[in-house]
Amino acid sequence: MPPFHDYRDGGVLVMEPVASAALFGGVRSRKRARVTAVPPCGFVSAAAEAVEVVEEEGLTAAKRQKQQQQREVPSLDALPDECLFEILRRVKGARARCASAAVSRRWLALLGGIRSSEIKREPAAAAVPDLNQVFVDEDEEEEDEFEVPLGGGCSSERCLEGREATDVGLMAVAVADALQGSLESLVIRGSHPTRGVTDAGISAAARGCPSLLSLALWHVPQVTDAGLAEIAAGCPSLARLDITGCPLITDKGLAAIAQGCPDLKVVTVEACPGVADEGLKAIGRCCAKLQSVNIKNCAHVGDQGVSGLVCSAAASLAKVRLQGLSITDASLAVIGYYGKAITDLTLARLPAVGERGFWVMANALGLQKLRFMSVSSCPGVTDLALASIAKFCPSLKQLSLKKCGQVSDGRLKDFAESAKVLESLQIEECNKVTLMGILAFLLNCSPKFKALSLVKCNGIKDICSAPAQLPLCKSLRSLTIKDCPGFTDASLAVVGMICPQLENVDLSGLGAVTDNGLLPLIKSSESGLVHVDLNGCENLTDATVSALVKAHGSSLARLSLEGCSRITDASLFAISEGCTDLAELDLSNCMVSDYGVAVLASARQLKLRVLSLSGCLKVTQKSVPFLGSMSASLEGLNLQFNFIGNHNIASLEKQLWWCDILA
Repeated sequence: MPPFHDYRDGGVLVMEPVASAALFGGVRSRKRARVTAVPPCGFVSAAAEAVEVVEEEGLTAAKRQKQQQQREVPSLDALPDECLFEILRRVKGARARCASAAVSRRWLALLGGIRSSEIKREPAAAAVPDLNQVFVDEDEEEEDEFEVPLGGGCSSERCLEGREATDVGLMAVAVADALQGSLESLVIRGSHPTRGVTDAGISAAARGCPSLLSLALWHVPQVTDAGLAEIAAGCPSLARLDITGCPLITDKGLAAIAQGCPDLKVVTVEACPGVADEGLKAIGRCCAKLQSVNIKNCAHVGDQGVSGLVCSAAASLAKVRLQGLSITDASLAVIGYYGKAITDLTLARLPAVGERGFWVMANALGLQKLRFMSVSSCPGVTDLALASIAKFCPSLKQLSLKKCGQVSDGRLKDFAESAKVLESLQIEECNKVTLMGILAFLLNCSPKFKALSLVKCNGIKDICSAPAQLPLCKSLRSLTIKDCPGFTDASLAVVGMICPQLENVDLSGLGAVTDNGLLPLIKSSESGLVHVDLNGCENLTDATVSALVKAHGSSLARLSLEGCSRITDASLFAISEGCTDLAELDLSNCMVSDYGVAVLASARQLKLRVLSLSGCLKVTQKSVPFLGSMSASLEGLNLQFNFIGNHNIASLEKQLWWCDILA
């Protein structure tokens, strides 16, 4: 019998601790509640706390063991990349691949790294097919018919722009296209500010899109030569490459493209400071089918790069554009000698090229097939150079001269006589060219000459006395005299006398021209005016429009009266009665009102496609019913800056649901 102690003061009978443990050792302990009403003795309190600690530790250990067991549940994420790669390359169907790519960034990266050739294809069908399996496959094929929105695999073009241009986006494109291989054109404009496109995304696109034919990288600063090397390895059929604003791309990247993509036909390199001569030379050596090259604003490209490119690709190179380069006369001499296949040549902002370079280029007799030539901001273009170009480029049809300050009237006559097949001449900001020189040119131009454009030429102004012999240029169909402040009524009257077959007339920005100058031109036009642009001719009135409609209403297709502040509803009344084929009408900032709009809408013979009433302050909400009744041929309506109101615009959009309304 175990001993007990009798504590009579507290009225409690307590067993000895050792005996207690021996007596109840076989009984499972249970947690006892703490009772504060009766103060326990020291031994009882210590025993109870010990039991609680043991029980809590047991529960914690059990909980940890359970969590450990949960962690040890088998998962694909526990597999190394090599094993997961083998699993993912066996995933069937674009839908399943897209779903797998959405699991995690790791899965997306692995799927993006799988080449199209590495995807595990279905084995050949057995001689005796399993009917159950056939039914399953048919269901999967029916699901695949709706996979276009997910992957866009049937689309031959994809464009990622701005914040959408990320590595994740490129990997998704690559995963979706890996099975079908239909993506032919990929354009990346800009890049996400923090998660922009890098070599990883370009690599995924190269692996997943082996049929890529065209790649454009515009302002993608994180792409390097390594990305281009992946494109060269994965897209051997690439035919078009456009690299703009990529500072980390150098000659190494271009050399890799040249070696891996021998079918390259079109190359554009712009604002890439890392590109120099060696990259261009490699493209010329390796790409025998090169047809077009555009090198712009690359500070380190010099004569060696341009000369090597043109010499190597002389047999196929047809289009050349060089702008903002530090090349000299030597490059133009090489172009003139080896450019036997060049048909289109653009030279802009070449300050180191002098008159000798242009003269040698023409006299080298290599540009026999040149048809289109544009020269801008080149001080080396002089009257002598211009005459040589006309003489030794017998196929030249179009010539554009912009900001060539050394060109004057001196050799325009010789130029006109030598250019036997010239059809179009554009002169912009060449202030030494005057109206006398233009008249001499028209007097000697070829019968094939059709279009003349004079823009921002301060030398084009009224002449004191007309020449003894005025030319008669019956072949001229299009005349543009734009923003020439000295050109007034007197000069316009002369033009009307010498160009009786005009069809297209653009007199934009001639604020000094009035009705007295334009009316003779309208009356002398025999073939019928089709396109007339009078933008900014603020002194013209309704009399001009009435005469224009009366004489050419049956042929007039486009009329622009923007900024003609004296045009009122009377002009709209004349247009509604006299025009039958008018498709585009611009009345922006004119003084037309709701009455004029009503008259215009009531003309059922009019089939307007585009109408602009922007800035017409007299057009209000009263015009909404009339605009709503416009012909179904209306495709575009400009209602900016007037008093119609947003609520009425919304109502009008419902009535003209097929029309694009700008408000």
